[in-house]
Amino acid sequence: MAKRSVKGLYYITHINNLQSILRYGILSHRQVEEQDVQFVPVYNAEIVANRETRQTPDEKSLWDYANVYFQPRNPMLYKVINETEKKDIVILGISPQVVNTPGSFISLGNAASSLSPILNIEDGLNAVNDEYWSIINSDWWKTEDGTKRKIMAECLVPNQIPPAQIHSIYVTNQEVADKIRPVLKSFSLQVSVVAEPHMFFQPRKSTRITNNIFLIDGDMFFSQMQTLTISVNTVGVMGKGLASRAKYQFPDIYVAYQDVCREKTLVMGRPYLYKREASLDEDLADEPTSLPNPNSNKWFLLFPTKEHWKQGSDAAGIEEGLKWVVENYKIEGVQSLAMPALGCGLGGLDWKDIGPMMCKYLSKLDIQVAIYLPQEGLISPEFLTRNFLIGK
Repeated sequence: MAKRSVKGLYYITHINNLQSILRYGILSHRQVEEQDVQFVPVYNAEIVANRETRQTPDEKSLWDYANVYFQPRNPMLYKVINETEKKDIVILGISPQVVNTPGSFISLGNAASSLSPILNIEDGLNAVNDEYWSIINSDWWKTEDGTKRKIMAECLVPNQIPPAQIHSIYVTNQEVADKIRPVLKSFSLQVSVVAEPHMFFQPRKSTRITNNIFLIDGDMFFSQMQTLTISVNTVGVMGKGLASRAKYQFPDIYVAYQDVCREKTLVMGRPYLYKREASLDEDLADEPTSLPNPNSNKWFLLFPTKEHWKQGSDAAGIEEGLKWVVENYKIEGVQSLAMPALGCGLGGLDWKDIGPMMCKYLSKLDIQVAIYLPQEGLISPEFLTRNFLIGK
């Protein structure tokens, strides 16, 4: 493999399929039909049917291949877990050595799409480890630039991936892990069971501080809160951090942001609420989800933490903005709120100062608030307690 080689491959399935997979391996759809293997589907029938018509370079159908992803945290998984109980979905970690199976191919994107080239292993791995590396290891994607398709790059293995190639079973929480471990005792396989909520678009950790405030270690853009907060400056530049991600993932937010900066509607102490009407599920799911998600229509609170992007964050201005939130959230119709540690991380302010300030004001809201901790560095546990943040 290339120097920057793939460390793992992944298969998404229903928990009820585990015993069958641990016994027979991951089978191609053709093998499942021929052997009459009973299973619980997680992909809709239309998607599966479309794959039958796509052919590999040796003129075989995709149905003749077991398919595994280079990145499991992808639009297909997002769709699956929005249509199925999260606790019922498992992700199998597969040895990267399966790429050496004779007759295997690599699809540079969702293999069902005609836009995704299907290449031999050598050329495919070179592409994955070169121009596709940053896409496959990204936390987000878009339809417009093809990353939504490309992040679902697949390895196609003819007929079957043997059970011995499965090294891990990833689940959303420890309770599910405890449920699965007894199942493994029936099989002589060296398989680890790992609770990895982040892989399933869940917080790595959630801690309740008050009746309405939670501290979250996770990805705010996958929050279940109705309104997401983006820290910004007041001159219209989205250069780093969450603002940069919002700019590229949601271009309409960037347009609205520049408008309110130009009009001087957005100033320190006065955030702006962008009531986005597009569904986030349509942006993130591989196909439109069949079940309506009441949290899919996200609003974005553009919260100024500094005037100019070259400056450090302004604690006094942040406090004025928090007062605005307290006074206006009901008027604006905010139903729940996700907010980063304002001005911390790249902003240069200290959580020891900002955390208590945020909790002081946000505890006055009668809606759920999720405060997302900065990812730039660890915070000592003593500064994450209720006593420190709220007092006795």
